[in-house]
Amino acid sequence: MAARTLSAKKPKHLGFTLHELFAYMGRHGVLLLFVAVLVTVSGVAGLLGTYMIRPIVNNLINGDLHTLAVGVLIAAGIFGISIFSAYGYTQLMVRMAQKVLFDIRRDLFSHVQKLPLKFFDSTPHGDVMSYFTNDVDTVSDALNNSFAMAIQSFIQMAGTLVILYVLNWRLSLIVTLCYIVMFLYIRYSGRHSKKYYNRQQKSLGVLDGYIEETVTGQKVVKVFNHEAENLRAFREKNEALRKAGTGAQSYAATMVPAVVSISYVNYALVAILGGIMAMRGLTDVGSLASYLVFVRQAAAPINQFTQQSNFLLAALAGAERIFEVMRLPAEVDDGEITLVHAQETADGNLRETDAPTGVWAWRAPDGRLTRLCGDVRFENVTFGYSKKHPVLRDVSLYAKPGQKIAFVGSTGAGKTTITNLINRFYDVQGGHVLYDGIDVRDLRKAALRRSLGIVLQDTHLFTGTIADNIRFGKPDATQEEIEKAARIANADSFIRRLPNGYETMVTADGANLSQGQRQLLAIARAAVSDPPVLILDEATSSIDTRTERLIEKGMDALMQGRTVFVIAHRLSTVRNANAIMVLEHGKIVERGTHEELLRQKGMYYRLYHGMFELS
Repeated sequence: MAARTLSAKKPKHLGFTLHELFAYMGRHGVLLLFVAVLVTVSGVAGLLGTYMIRPIVNNLINGDLHTLAVGVLIAAGIFGISIFSAYGYTQLMVRMAQKVLFDIRRDLFSHVQKLPLKFFDSTPHGDVMSYFTNDVDTVSDALNNSFAMAIQSFIQMAGTLVILYVLNWRLSLIVTLCYIVMFLYIRYSGRHSKKYYNRQQKSLGVLDGYIEETVTGQKVVKVFNHEAENLRAFREKNEALRKAGTGAQSYAATMVPAVVSISYVNYALVAILGGIMAMRGLTDVGSLASYLVFVRQAAAPINQFTQQSNFLLAALAGAERIFEVMRLPAEVDDGEITLVHAQETADGNLRETDAPTGVWAWRAPDGRLTRLCGDVRFENVTFGYSKKHPVLRDVSLYAKPGQKIAFVGSTGAGKTTITNLINRFYDVQGGHVLYDGIDVRDLRKAALRRSLGIVLQDTHLFTGTIADNIRFGKPDATQEEIEKAARIANADSFIRRLPNGYETMVTADGANLSQGQRQLLAIARAAVSDPPVLILDEATSSIDTRTERLIEKGMDALMQGRTVFVIAHRLSTVRNANAIMVLEHGKIVERGTHEELLRQKGMYYRLYHGMFELS
């Protein structure tokens, strides 16, 4: 859905984009009002200053030096007002622009955080980054440099045309005709430029994504000597960007020369006809002089408007992409049941408490409390990332509190999908997932995920200290809790050997740590959250056998009293599971303990002995 919505090659929501952009500007109405007033004053003052040429020239011809001096001083004062107004609105516009950009970035980031996981699965990371960088930058350039100037240019164009009619309406008919020709061409060129600017922004996002992907995977690139192939692919994407940029700039670049050429023709015609009219006494010399200056200057605001319109077109293309993302529906969270601290009363009931007690309960809207135990059940669950291709078919299973349930099977059998449904990264399309007897769709997602600890196969560490990364699982964790979690995960010993211990900085997704150390920190991050349900998705995949045995001892302590789901390719890690589910083609084909499954001599038996022979 996201890819289809964001790949438009021509503007589809221009009215919506303008409405949203002006809505953001309207949040700072006072600044916008001052900018509008100063822009208007600057434009009108510039027009009046030019109009003062008429009395100055006439007084000069009449020899009235006193009136001439007064006229010059008035003209100087008017131009001074124009200059100071222009300085004022540019400074205020910068401040307002930064406030608007701050709001857009904040709202965009906030909305992206709320988008469902399928958005990130279907949208390249470089494209997502491009919204915050390239697209926001184009809006920034337009607001900082082009918006106010375009308005002032429009005021000067309209005001110039009005004054020209006041000075000489006959000659102004020629000017009006030239104006019409100019704007018809600007409209034609702008329409085509906008289309190519959209393509340019899209191509830029694709190129950024490819660069990010290539830089991140440099080790793999070098191992497989893939530099030449990468360069070929880069050239293709760079060529697409070049063509889009050339198309946008080709149309945009013709605007100014076309406007200038038409204005020269216009000036020549008006000068000739105006001279004839002056000689025949149909107009005074001062009016003609002022008129010719206005005609000569008429091209300047048009040129400015044309140049700024190029930036505005690029900004609208960027803003359209930003607001398209912000229009995408947020992750659905219609659950009403929350998670609260609870305390057991003397009669065995539960009551809510503000202080942490180690006991958690689900609180229904009517105030009824249900103890959080970690009982997870799947009842006839059907699910597919695409409705045409189901991944799970009529799956039923249960995990009682304190049980360790393992999932094994070939790649694509649906193991990770089961855990994605437990934490509601995705919602089931058929059947029910029950948590302590409650459908997970009735639980608030934040509450549900607070009750889960997850260690993913792909670890991700954030820039910060070792302690900060462990504390990610529990923001208010004390140093003592962090170190306890690290000891459970068997990470404490290697952390203390680091130069700054728990205060050692982690950078570039843990590039200064080994893969095994990153995995240990991910396990410690789950341990510090002290969850009643633990999901381990290949949690020991990057750890050597000796470290794995040490971790398993710590994990046994962590698993006490918890429901644990384990996805593993190393079958040695699931021997002590209470139940092992063997999945194939989205169905559970075998279930039982390690010994029971070996006695059946089915798929698990073949998997186990195949792994044994490879070890």
